Amino acid sequence: MLGAGVFVVFGPAAAAAGGAGLLPALVLAGFIAFCNATSSARLAARYPESGGTYVYGRERLGPFAGFVAGWGFVVGKTASCAAMALTIGAYLWPGQARQVAVGAVLAVTAVNLRGIGKTATATKLLVALVLAVLALVAVVGIVGGPVHLDRLTDPGGSARGVLTAAGLLFFAFAGYARIATLGEEVRDPQRTIPRAVPLALGAVLAIYLVLAVVTLGVLGADRLAGSAAPLVDVVTAAGLPGLAWVVRAGATIAVVGVLLSLVAGVGRTTLAMARRRDLPGALAAVHQVHQVPHRAELAVAAVVIVVVLLGDVGHAIGFSSCTVLVYYAITNAAALTLGRDPDRRLPVQVLAALGLIGCLLLAVNLPLSSALTGFGALALGTAWYALRTRL
Repeated sequence: MLGAGVFVVFGPAAAAAGGAGLLPALVLAGFIAFCNATSSARLAARYPESGGTYVYGRERLGPFAGFVAGWGFVVGKTASCAAMALTIGAYLWPGQARQVAVGAVLAVTAVNLRGIGKTATATKLLVALVLAVLALVAVVGIVGGPVHLDRLTDPGGSARGVLTAAGLLFFAFAGYARIATLGEEVRDPQRTIPRAVPLALGAVLAIYLVLAVVTLGVLGADRLAGSAAPLVDVVTAAGLPGLAWVVRAGATIAVVGVLLSLVAGVGRTTLAMARRRDLPGALAAVHQVHQVPHRAELAVAAVVIVVVLLGDVGHAIGFSSCTVLVYYAITNAAALTLGRDPDRRLPVQVLAALGLIGCLLLAVNLPLSSALTGFGALALGTAWYALRTRL
């Protein structure tokens, strides 16, 4: 969750919600993420296998629901990869952001094709690095900003703007489902996963709230809305431009680490769908030497590069949020079929229902271009499914 979103998403969210709506939108996005994660955890305990909602939808709602979830995940996370690559470009070399983004995608794909994965130790080091950079931004902003708290109540937003911002901020929470889908590798998953999900989401939400207050308080809603690298702008506005390179380097390393695992994950979901002929069977090939789905990963990389060259960060975030919100709407719908859970203190059926409604509400209130593109991509996948089924 501490990946590209925290470094870039506050800008487009502030443009949609204004100063007064940014924090409520962030809390709303975090709550819907919690509902989704709770449903994911219940389903993962019932179906401890790879594939996430692609599997849950097939098992609980039928093959078509599973396909829509899998297709939504693949196209949405492909857009996420593009957003991450563009974030790397915006922080590392703003003047050549697209070229740097393409280079990052090619480099990450080359590493993945060699079968080199990101270990748990490397993940811990990356998280520690990200937390250090975020702490630096917060401290510098608070000490030297200064943070003008009155900017948190600047008018200019609306109820729909808050929903739009929440849909965009949802992008920054993506990643919590990894906890649930690792059920086979967790000690005592029935106890550990339900504790880990709210703890992780709670910690991330607290970090995001602090950073939202600092970035909005230092930059103001208008400047934040137009910023491609808001955390760099915070340390610059605080009078310490010399620290900007630290933030740029930290953001680049962190996002590359997330991009490395996400490209691999999308490639493997593509592989799983190709094996069931939900995607062209040619994508199901596995390299004989490196044992990686090389065709699937090359196809994902090609699409990511096209999005990088044609789109921008804001549109990629909106498109990704739209399709992934539909993915989690199916997750919640599948969880509703599980019935009540007498061992849970939380009203899990209520959370699943709220998650379902919330996902759909945020998806339809995203920026019009993002919503149209996202639902258009889902419609294209549905047409492919109908054609494949008929043939």
